[in-house]
Amino acid sequence: MTAELVRGQNHPLDRTRVEIRVAAGGPVIAGVTLGGADGRLAGPEAVAHPGAPRRTGVEVPRQAAAEHRIVVDLDALPEAVHRVGVLLALPGGGSAPSAFGAAAAPSVTVTGLDGTALARYTLTGLGPESAVVAVELYRRQGAWKVRAVGQGYEGGLRAMLHDQGLPRAADLAAEIEQAVGLGPDGEVPAPAPVAAARADSSAAAPAAPPAGDLPTSAHRVASDAPTASAHETGTGPAAAAAAAPEAGAPPTPPTYTPVDYRHPRRHTTTSAPPDPAPSAGPPPSAPTDVPATTDATTPPHGPVPPDGPPVPVAGDAVGWSMEERLYHQVWGMFEDLARSVAAYRSAADFARTRLEEELDEALADPRSRLGTAADAARATARDRHATLLARARAALDRDLGQLAAESEVVEPALPPAFAGWDSPVWQAHHASQERPMALRLGDLHLPEAPDLRIPMLVRLPLERGLWIDSGPPAQAHGGRPDPEREVGRRELGSALTDGPPDEAALRRLAMETAVALAARLLAVHPPGGFAVQVIDPAGGAAPALAPLVESGVLPALPVPGAPGVASVLDDLTRRVELKQMAVRHGAADALPPDLDPADQLLIVHDFPYGFDDRALTRLRYLADEGPAVGVHLLLVADRAGAREHGPVLDPLWRSLLRITPVPDAHLADPWVGHAWTYEPLLAPRGSQVVRQTLERAAAARRLP
Repeated sequence: MTAELVRGQNHPLDRTRVEIRVAAGGPVIAGVTLGGADGRLAGPEAVAHPGAPRRTGVEVPRQAAAEHRIVVDLDALPEAVHRVGVLLALPGGGSAPSAFGAAAAPSVTVTGLDGTALARYTLTGLGPESAVVAVELYRRQGAWKVRAVGQGYEGGLRAMLHDQGLPRAADLAAEIEQAVGLGPDGEVPAPAPVAAARADSSAAAPAAPPAGDLPTSAHRVASDAPTASAHETGTGPAAAAAAAPEAGAPPTPPTYTPVDYRHPRRHTTTSAPPDPAPSAGPPPSAPTDVPATTDATTPPHGPVPPDGPPVPVAGDAVGWSMEERLYHQVWGMFEDLARSVAAYRSAADFARTRLEEELDEALADPRSRLGTAADAARATARDRHATLLARARAALDRDLGQLAAESEVVEPALPPAFAGWDSPVWQAHHASQERPMALRLGDLHLPEAPDLRIPMLVRLPLERGLWIDSGPPAQAHGGRPDPEREVGRRELGSALTDGPPDEAALRRLAMETAVALAARLLAVHPPGGFAVQVIDPAGGAAPALAPLVESGVLPALPVPGAPGVASVLDDLTRRVELKQMAVRHGAADALPPDLDPADQLLIVHDFPYGFDDRALTRLRYLADEGPAVGVHLLLVADRAGAREHGPVLDPLWRSLLRITPVPDAHLADPWVGHAWTYEPLLAPRGSQVVRQTLERAAAARRLP
């Protein structure tokens, strides 16, 4: 049965040799991008297009046409390729439409070699876009899936390639358009054997991207947010131009000869060259040769049961270290959950809309509103609606089951920086020798899967400050009731009393959250590499600050009033200015001896109480300039208490990442914009893990 996909929905592939068939209302250009685990393209050689139609494991048509057949052999792809994107673009010039919205919606069907349709996606809702990423084949836990993407770009191929991190995207876009213009429009013949494609393009296979950041904007389906710059490569269009058809060559008539998918060349080890000597053997569907070695970039995969999905394995992602693999795996789980829920919600909306249309149609004719025929039509519509909902929920439950099994394996394997306070790793944690790549700020979950928690990880060093909102629940939720808050109140019962939390309880809980974050930052940095300073003008944070003071992390409670505010801000402003001067002049070793080289976390309690205009200006300066030189800001504030300052502080609020001391659905993902419920990280009831962590961090700093 063919899976009819909606935008964001994914579907497992039960085979690795597939054809992607494109049907459009007019000529379109078809191509394929070969991306790494982070979605980035290593260079022009990672794109198969009419000017370079053959890449390892992929062959695309040479001309624009209304129908295309793209061959993809997933087993033959380089190990660095984890995402295969199918792109469509409108050719420029002529009388053809300049936007997809002006023509019939194109459709993409993934089929097997025998023509069996596996999944189909119709790209509806397009408007002024002239290029679109239609579908994506991606690797997850050793298995391949297809995802309906439908991300359009009004700026055409150039904008699309630039959004995927390709250096010199404009040059490649011009090359593709030039290659399409070399010959008449028409359908290309059936692809040549993949083995020949591998032989012709092995030299141009994309290399494994360097390990690096995987920001949330790296994955693109429902967001046009810019990504981090891709790693520059020295490759150019020479390899692509070599595969372009000769100018003036007569077009080959369409044929549909069978494709030879046998693998005369296969890897025997991960360190083997791309094209070892041919050897006879069984087809890849039943391989007898397995990798003899595994390097740091090859993720381990669990055994694949004959009748089910692969067994989850902790660290089943790309990366040079287990920490990096786990980081990428957590983000993969976050993305998978977002897209699975988006597909379910879209299917539910479609079912509801269809039910309404069918009921309206049944009631449109006054002569048939009553009687058995009308009752039967309404019953049929409701049964169809229930069937559609059941199918959508079954697909969601399947995905949730896989993610839950993966979470049960991943959570116990997380290092301290990624683990919750209830993890056993904190009981045996000792001072770190190097800073981790990320820090866990809390957990995220969606209403469709309230028991499935995804760790919220942010990269270190922190690129922006944090704001713990201590405002009342009505303000924190914009006046809307939140059923998740009751769940959170039960789970955070150590800090909240029965009944709705009052303002004092929220303020106390917000400061306890700040201290827990400070303890986590101190513990995961090398000894002496991180320090904490506190501003508390009213002196109301003394109970929450007790673990910091008693452990020796803070020499004493902060000085109250305006003098305490001015003293801390003056010290940190001087630090930022001196470090900026040292960086500009390349004299990092010339800092004054009294300047603590450790990164600083400034906790401001009850902001903006006790701040005058001069202090506010300095705090804004620290928020803007501090992160680049190791000074980070953590505000504990109720925004309503800052209304007397008017819009002056609005840029400050926008520059900080808002988190809450109780569960709150205020964070959105960059793909489909779900409202995720954030839950803060607090120690279990009666636990001394935060205090013990602070004591160990202070003791490690005192050691010579």
